[in-house]
Amino acid sequence: MSDRISVTFVSTSGKHADKSVQVPRDLTILDAARYAGINIEATCGVRGRCRSCRVKILKGAIPPPSVQDTVQLGHDEVLEGFRLSCQTRLLDDSTVAPMPPKTEEGHKILEAHDPMMDPDEFHLDSGITKVTVTAKAPVEEHHQTSDVEEILSTIADLANHNVPIQCMRKIPPILREKNGKLTVTRFNGRIIDVEAGDTTDKLYGFAFDIGTTSLVGTLLDLRTGEQLASAGGVNAQAVYGGDLMSRIAYAQFDEKKLTTLRAKVINQVNQYIRECCEEAGVNSEHVYKIVIVGNSCMHHIFLGIDVSYLGLAPYAPVVRENLVIPATELPLKAAPNAQVCMLPIIAGFVGADTVACILATRIHESAEIRALVDIGTNGEVVMGSRDRLTACSAPAGPALEGAQIRDGMRGAIGAIEKVEVKDDFSCLTIGDVPAIGICGSGLIDAAAKMIDASVMDRNGNFRKHEVEQLPPEIQKRLVLSEKGSREFALVWEEDSGKNRRIGVTQGDVRQLQLAKSAIYSGIRMLQSVMNISDDEIQLLMLCGGFGNYINIQSAKTIRLLPDLENERIAYVGNAALLGAQMALLSESERINAYEITKNIEHVALAARPDFQDIFVDSMAFKGEPFPASSKSNRRRRQERRQRQLV
Repeated sequence: MSDRISVTFVSTSGKHADKSVQVPRDLTILDAARYAGINIEATCGVRGRCRSCRVKILKGAIPPPSVQDTVQLGHDEVLEGFRLSCQTRLLDDSTVAPMPPKTEEGHKILEAHDPMMDPDEFHLDSGITKVTVTAKAPVEEHHQTSDVEEILSTIADLANHNVPIQCMRKIPPILREKNGKLTVTRFNGRIIDVEAGDTTDKLYGFAFDIGTTSLVGTLLDLRTGEQLASAGGVNAQAVYGGDLMSRIAYAQFDEKKLTTLRAKVINQVNQYIRECCEEAGVNSEHVYKIVIVGNSCMHHIFLGIDVSYLGLAPYAPVVRENLVIPATELPLKAAPNAQVCMLPIIAGFVGADTVACILATRIHESAEIRALVDIGTNGEVVMGSRDRLTACSAPAGPALEGAQIRDGMRGAIGAIEKVEVKDDFSCLTIGDVPAIGICGSGLIDAAAKMIDASVMDRNGNFRKHEVEQLPPEIQKRLVLSEKGSREFALVWEEDSGKNRRIGVTQGDVRQLQLAKSAIYSGIRMLQSVMNISDDEIQLLMLCGGFGNYINIQSAKTIRLLPDLENERIAYVGNAALLGAQMALLSESERINAYEITKNIEHVALAARPDFQDIFVDSMAFKGEPFPASSKSNRRRRQERRQRQLV
C-alpha cells in the first residue's frame, strides 16, 4: 500500500479550478487543501467547534464521522458524506468538494476619519524630511574622497553619517545624473534614501490597522495630512482561526505555521500598498513611513515573533516598546524605502491598537472620567481620566462577527443588520437584498427585539408556556429546528436568498451571551477596580468596525453596554486607524505613545477573585425570567415535600 494518495478538489463556487494533488496518507482534508493552495476557512482554529470548514466527499472511502462531525453537521449531512475537513483524515484516493462559505461580497470595513486637523491642535511632523543638494563626483585621483563623502559634505545639519547599504548601492549612477543634483531623504535625521533630481514634493506614508477579523490601510500625503487612497478587507489569516487563541493554537511551537500566518498578512499589506499607490498615482518608492497597529498577537505575527508563550500564562508579550524597522527587513517589498513603525503594547492582549485608540480619543488627557470600548473579536476596555487610566482585554470571540452562529456571517451584502417588530418581525439587510444570513449587529438587534416582544427572557430562554399570548404571526416564528431544539425564524424560506429559513437558535443565543458578557463584564470589572458608578462615566466611546454599526438601545437591552443615557454614548469610528494616522503624521504623537503605556494600569480579569461572579451575572439580559408553568410549579412542590419527608 502506497504511503501517498491522490486527492482531487472540485470547486462548487467557481473560485478555483479543479485541482489534484498527491499527499501523505492520513493527512486531514484541511491540510491537503492547503497543500493544494486552496483556502478552506477554519474559524474555530481546527478544533471542530464550527462548520466553516465543511466539505463533501464525492468519491473514495468516506471516513467514519467523528463526534464533532455529528454535533456540527447533524446526522443527515453526515449520512450524505459531509465532514469537517479539520477533523477528517483521508483513507484513500478521494474527490472532495469544499462547501462555499456564505457569500460575503461588499464586506463593510470601517475606515478612520480624515486626520487633517486644526494646525493649532495638531502639528504635522512625520519625521520624514527631504533636501535637494548638488554634489560632484570625485574627479582627481590624488584627492582621497568617495561618492558618499561628497554627498555628505553638502548636508550641513546631518546628525547621523551612517548611510544604509541599500542607499550606497544606488549612489554611483545617481551622483552622475542630473549634473549631481539629487534628493536625500531622512527619518529623524538618519538617511533612508537617495535619488536623482528634485523629488522634495513627494512624501507619502501608510497607516495600517491589522485586526483579528479585518485589515485596513490608508495612504496619506505626509506634507499635508491628506488621505489619498484606502484599502481594506477580511484579514487573510481568518482561514486559520476566527479568534486570537485559535491563531495562536495553530502556530504554537510550529515555526512553519507561524511563517504561513505571517506570509498571509505581509502579502496582504503589500497588496494594499500597491493598490492604493496605483489608485492615487503615487510611486511606491516615495512611501517613506508606515505605522502599523494591531493587538499583541497580530503585532507579533506580523514581525514573525513566536506567539507560543503569548498564549500561555502570564500571557506576556515578547516586546512592548516602540519599534522602527526598515521595510526591506520584513520584507515589505511594495515600499522598499519605508521605515515601519510599530506602536507599543500595553500588556497581555491589550495591544498597539488600544494605544492608537487612546491617542485618537485623547482619553488620557480628559479631566472627566470616560470609557473607551472596542467591541470586536478581541475587545478591549479603557476607563479613567488623566489622573488614572485602567485597561483590560475583553475577548468576545468571533460570534459577533458571525462565526459559531448557525446562520451567522460577517457584515456584508445580504446580512440581516437590523430587526423591527410590531405585530410581526421584519428584517433589514445590508444592500437591501434577500437575506442570506445574519451579522453581529443584526443578532444583537434580534435578541433585543425578542426580549421586548416576550419571545425570550433575561436568561436567554425561548418562551415555552403561554405562547398563545403572543401575536399570531410571532407565535408562528417559534419553531423547532431539524435537531429538535427551539429556534426563532426571522426570515422564511420563500423570502430568503438561500431558499431556507434563517433564524436564531438557542445555541446562537448562548454564543451571544458569552460574547456580550466578555465586554460587559470587562466594563464592570474596571468600574469595580476604580470604584466608579455609571453616573460618574461622562462619556462611553464605541470604537472599531463593529461598534459603529450596532443599535445602542439594543446593546443596552442585552446588557452588552451599561444602561447610560444615549447622549453619554458616542461612536468614534475606527479610532485605532485614526491613532495610527496621527502617529504617522506626528512623531511627537508616536513617541508619546510609549509614555502613555507606562501610565496605564493593566487589569488581568481572570486573576481577579470576583471576576467569575461578575461574568456570570453579565450573561443575563434585561428583564425577568419567564414564570414556570403551573404544572411545573406543582411538580416542584411535590419534589420539595418528598425531600422534607426523607
